[in-house]
Amino acid sequence: MNSLEYKQFYDKVGKVNGWDFSKVKCVSEGTGPDLYREATNVCKKSDLWLDIGTGGGEAVLSIAESALLLVGIDQSTGMIETATGNSAKSGIPNVRFLKMEAEQLDFPDDFFNIVTCRHSEFCAQEVARVLMKGGTFFTQQVSEKDKANIKKSFGRGQAYETEAGTLKHRYIAELSEAGFSDIQAFDYHVIEYYQTAEDLIFLLKHTPIIPDFGQADVDFQILQQ
Repeated sequence: MNSLEYKQFYDKVGKVNGWDFSKVKCVSEGTGPDLYREATNVCKKSDLWLDIGTGGGEAVLSIAESALLLVGIDQSTGMIETATGNSAKSGIPNVRFLKMEAEQLDFPDDFFNIVTCRHSEFCAQEVARVLMKGGTFFTQQVSEKDKANIKKSFGRGQAYETEAGTLKHRYIAELSEAGFSDIQAFDYHVIEYYQTAEDLIFLLKHTPIIPDFGQADVDFQILQQ
């Protein structure tokens, strides 16, 4: 997928499902860091918090009491529509959702105490600009080898032929160039077991792991094998 195709894909998913996979029956073996829990550990009740690539807003709404104000942004109109609907249903007063590109954050300099970004692109220079002195940026990204066995079965996939660690090294370099002074990076490994074929199909149809999954009959033949 190119960037336009990704946007169209996420718009479609956002309108239907947001970023809610809670109904998928999946058991994980091994645990990794929880981005939002790590962030809430350093967040004060008086802090302002920006979440980049917020999706349907489910995560932000669940930790709203941790900060004075939380702002979730996403480039997808569909995601923001879902997030706004979720926010209205929740009645939580200190959360706002805005359609915005990560490469051009429409906020003043030195505005946020905390910035988070989970499984989404970010611009290190823009994060550094809107982050207050002494503020903290947390990001959790997907490795090139995520779901490697599934990608191998289908012979294609997100970052399928990219060397593991490429994205991590790029982000570390960009953060350093942007002026971040204490950069820490951690790898984690989790094995996931999906209970039924339907659960796995839901994952593949609502994420870009296997681009255009299901548009050709051969995909279901491979899935059956």
